[in-house]
Amino acid sequence: MRKAFADAILAHCNHDDWFFLTGDLGFMALEEVEAAFATRFVNAGVAEQNMIGVAAGLARESLRVIVYSIAPFCYARPFEQIRNDLCLGRLPVCLVGNGGGYAYGHMGPTHHALEDCAAMNALGVRVLVPAFDDDLPALLAQLDAPTYLRLGYDIRPVGQAVAEYAPWREVLPGSCGAIAALGPIAGLAWQALADLDIDARPSVWAVCEFADAEIPSRFLDQIAGRPLYVLEEHVAQGGLGMNLALGLAARGLAAGRFVHRPALGYPTGRFGSQAFHRAQCGLDASSIRSMVTGRKNESRRQA
Repeated sequence: MRKAFADAILAHCNHDDWFFLTGDLGFMALEEVEAAFATRFVNAGVAEQNMIGVAAGLARESLRVIVYSIAPFCYARPFEQIRNDLCLGRLPVCLVGNGGGYAYGHMGPTHHALEDCAAMNALGVRVLVPAFDDDLPALLAQLDAPTYLRLGYDIRPVGQAVAEYAPWREVLPGSCGAIAALGPIAGLAWQALADLDIDARPSVWAVCEFADAEIPSRFLDQIAGRPLYVLEEHVAQGGLGMNLALGLAARGLAAGRFVHRPALGYPTGRFGSQAFHRAQCGLDASSIRSMVTGRKNESRRQA
């Protein structure tokens, strides 16, 4: 998704009032952005706390600022500066965390971001988790306050188009309840269930924002008396499942059954690829399909 992000930056943000800071990252993705932005592109080095302070100063001079790093270095290392320098002044700075969840795989937990959305939500930062490459232009048009943009991988079924961006989108219709999937996991659920009959699968919703005011009435109708499955490559605490449960409770509503599949950390104490960690959490395609059908270790039918 980072290449699509770079393309969207060039198309929509290459103006004199935009500034781009990177924490010595973005190689093989941001070279064209650097060339286009010229003096408005600065490699701040491995100094994330200082980079946030610089971003705050630029924003106070009426500039709109993008801060780019891999996800844990973007939100965890400079947390105090985000809280004090950006959030207290509600400054228009967008923190771009590349590789949310287990995306950096074998590099281990220091490079994983499993609680990033919760940490940023706690500060009142707007959290955006695009599911597909196509979402990025619409999201870059909304950066008027402290924002955290979590980048992953677009993993929709090959050749499939997606609807225009919305905080909640139904990407696969179904009749057996609904799946609410945070960001790119929606594409994985779509892949896993696309070949099931519509009467034998839940609908799949791509959820890209946490504001419960955005929950569509169609989604609420689908879970009335039927299962609700929440999938997220993020810990349970402060994640989509917890926020969605709170939103439903505030409305006096409940699903027929609530099934939550969050990131579980490192249950075996071993580290591996993103696919390895997803499988351990029941967030791989086979586990998602088994969750819905009730049959374990079921793989997709071959066409």
